[in-house]
Formats: sequence, C-alpha cells, structure tokens
Amino acid sequence: MQIQEKDVIELCKTIIHPASGKDIVSLGMVKDMHIDSKKISFNLNFPSVNDPLKSSIKKACEIKLKEKFSDRLEIEVGIEANINPVRPKTENEPLPGVKNILAVASGKGGVGKSTVATNLAIAFANTGARVGLIDADIFGPSIPKMLGLENQRPEVIRVEGKDMLVPIEKHRMKILSIGFFIDPQDATVWRGPMASNALKQLMNDTDWGELDYLFVDLPPGTSDIHLTLVQTVPVTGAIIVSTPQDVALADAIKGVNMFRNKAINVPVLGLVENMSWFTPAELPDHKYYIFGKEGGVKLAQQLQIPLLGQIPIVQSIREGSDNGTPAVIKNDIPGKVFRNIAEALRIEIIKRNANIEPTQKVEIAHQSGSELKNK
Repeated sequence: MQIQEKDVIELCKTIIHPASGKDIVSLGMVKDMHIDSKKISFNLNFPSVNDPLKSSIKKACEIKLKEKFSDRLEIEVGIEANINPVRPKTENEPLPGVKNILAVASGKGGVGKSTVATNLAIAFANTGARVGLIDADIFGPSIPKMLGLENQRPEVIRVEGKDMLVPIEKHRMKILSIGFFIDPQDATVWRGPMASNALKQLMNDTDWGELDYLFVDLPPGTSDIHLTLVQTVPVTGAIIVSTPQDVALADAIKGVNMFRNKAINVPVLGLVENMSWFTPAELPDHKYYIFGKEGGVKLAQQLQIPLLGQIPIVQSIREGSDNGTPAVIKNDIPGKVFRNIAEALRIEIIKRNANIEPTQKVEIAHQSGSELKNK
C-alpha cells in the first residue's frame, strides 16, 4: 500500500521543537515533502544556519521515520535555513523585506543599552542571519563610535524615483545612525517632532533590502521616539536592559509597562542585567556586587519575563566599546556571555512568533496623542 503524505505529517506532529514547545509541523518547519515508491524526503526549515537544535531535530525525524517506514522506503531529511515572515505582508507595508523588528530599550541612561544592542546584533549576524541595526538614540548616538564608524557617511541612491540612504556595512550587518549625519562634538537640539521625523527617515527612507532581524537601539526612558517606532512599524518584541541597582530597576519597570500597555501591546522578550558583578583579574573566584545583587533576576521573576542573561563588569567590554571592537567578536568570556544572551533571545523570538499573533502598528486616534489604538 502506498504511503500517504498525511501519514508522514501525522508522524512529524509528534516531534516537538524544544524552544517553542510546539511540534515541527505547526511551526511550519516541514517543507518540500516528496514520497514515491522508494523514498520519503523533506526539508526542515530552521531560523539560521547555526541553529543548535537542527541536528537533534533532524535525528529525531530520521529515527521516527525509520522505525515506521525504513523497511519499505529510503529516508532523507534535509536542512535549510530561512526565517519565515512573522506577519502577513501588505502592498503598502513599511519595511516589507524585514521579518523581525526588535526594540532594545532601557528605563534610564548609562546602563549599557547601546553596548547590548550592538553586541546582540553582531552575534545574530554571525549565525548567518541578515541583520540591520538602527541607532535611534537621536540625542546621544553612540553606535558609530562603538563600531569604529565615526567618520562614515552613507551614500544616497535613487530607487524607483525616490532618494534612499544606503546603510553602512560592518560585521556582516547594515547600520544606520543619526550620528552619521552630525558632528560628534555637536549637541542635537531638536524638538520632539524633529527627532521623530529623523527616526522615520532612518527607517522608511533607507534601502534595507531583505533582513531577518532589525535591531533598534532606542533612547533611554519613554519618549516620542518610542511612540514613533510603534506607530511606524509593527515591532516583534522588546528587550529591556538594566543594572541591578534599585534606581535603574524602578525605571526598567516603567519601560516594561510601556510596551505592555494595552494600546501598544508589544511583547517583552526578556531582560538583560548589565554590570551584574565585578571580578578582579587577580581574584578570578571573587564577585563584588557593586550595584546590588541579582536585582534584575528578581525583577524578571516579578514581571514574569525571561532573564536573558547577566553581564559582568569587565574592562575589555568598556575598552571594546570605546575603540570600535565589540566584545562579542572575541573568543573570550565576555564574548561568550553576549553570544549566550543572543541565543536565549533567539529562542524567545521563536516562541513569540509561534505562540503570539503578529504585532500591529499603533494608531494615534487624536492629535493630542492622549488616545492610542492598534490598527
């Protein structure tokens, strides 16, 4: 009797993706199935070429298929890397080629938000994903310095009759910052609408092309820039950065609550605790909790959001941010910390896209901005 595709699909439904808790069929991972008299073959679609789960899931498929069909047919399970869009596309949608938009935010300044955003973006790019990074900290852009790009100026090209900015490329990712257009010594003295329009231009008037992830490094606090972002594009999720200090954590709560506001409704994917402890080089077994101990751990538990990781105070992280060599590119302990946080975030994105409906843009119902709604 000929084996039916539905029989193979039902078998694949028993194989669970550990990161999301859903089966590989529900996640849309089973592609290009072909069955004939001699062979069963299909591909498994993974988010990146370096997905750590790909080998174990492939092996699980092969074992189950061989147990049931190997005495009759040859089994072939292939692997491909391709991130599926997280939301349905419309003809006039902004950034139609961008699949996941990730906001990196903090309740207050000075907690290392831009350092975290930069290192996470590079870590994602190093897995083979197509990554973009926007420095939306309009009044204090620091990413050009962190990436050694202070003297760069983006080109302008003509695309379908419209002038478009071309992002600067480094570390396998596309980068754009307001810092590319102003003198580093000059203060950005703009009213809110001017800053908001600058962000819109960085997003909408740029030739981003096809991206799997676009990281947006937001200003500290909650401001016009945050509202402009969620009005302009559907944001996949937010990452909150804080130190363990009580003052920083109090502001971090405000940041979480802003994204969780019913009208904004952007999922918070996790919390990163920065400056968690200090370990002197001469005392590698000692930890000094300068800003308090595990405040971010407790806050993540209180707010019921994942703790993506803790970053210690390490001199090389500061030095790398100052001289344009981010910590994540090095094969040392700080680099491993950032890579581990990036992997935890990637898993949370998989869970979010599997279990939560796509985020909608926010619409201002009145000019005052006092009433918000999704559209």
